Amino acid sequence: MIAPPFNTSSPATLAERAYAQIKQLIFDFVLLPGDRFSESDMAGRVQVSRTPLRQALQRLQSEGFLQVFPKSGWQVEPLNFEVFDQLYDFRVLMETHAVARLCEAEERPILKTLADAWLVKADERHPVNSMVDMLDEAFHSSLVHATGNAEMARVHDDITERIRIIRRLDFTKPARVDVTYQEHAGIIRAITQRRSDEAQRLLRAHIEQSKLEVRHITLDMLYQARRG
Repeated sequence: MIAPPFNTSSPATLAERAYAQIKQLIFDFVLLPGDRFSESDMAGRVQVSRTPLRQALQRLQSEGFLQVFPKSGWQVEPLNFEVFDQLYDFRVLMETHAVARLCEAEERPILKTLADAWLVKADERHPVNSMVDMLDEAFHSSLVHATGNAEMARVHDDITERIRIIRRLDFTKPARVDVTYQEHAGIIRAITQRRSDEAQRLLRAHIEQSKLEVRHITLDMLYQARRG
């Protein structure tokens, strides 16, 4: 008799797997903000027992992805625009600092990588619902990681995960994709030419516009993303 796959792993491994699976369900719009579920339902869905599942759920709760309601189950954290505003403000502080550091740095190999991805002709750009959200994450993350400040990069990575669902919704709109390519190109050129003030101004405006777009997100957009 062959045992179920989840019986062959340690509780820690199972908890890690359940954590990753549930988080991906949220990022893929399978679980939408406000959706509720029971531990028994989720245990069956991700194929783990209650103990590692609860560890995974508690970790997601501590990271702001889930809420727990005693005796009534779990809920995906509803959209909280005040929190998103704060996260975007924090991004501005970290990323403009990173850009200023890059403008001063002697060695800047990351710029060629970014230019190859973003300074491209219109017909070479990734289409809507392709990889643009992931490329956008990589662009902003690369700026911060290039500073060499590991603690700042860690905090920025945490914020990136918190806003991932919003970023993915933003790139379901064709106009936002085109604008992002144009704005990223401008930022890269300014950094390459060591125009620090201009690079920071362009980056700040770019993030502020994304912050405004967040306010236009509706429940209907979430359901459309789930269907898409």
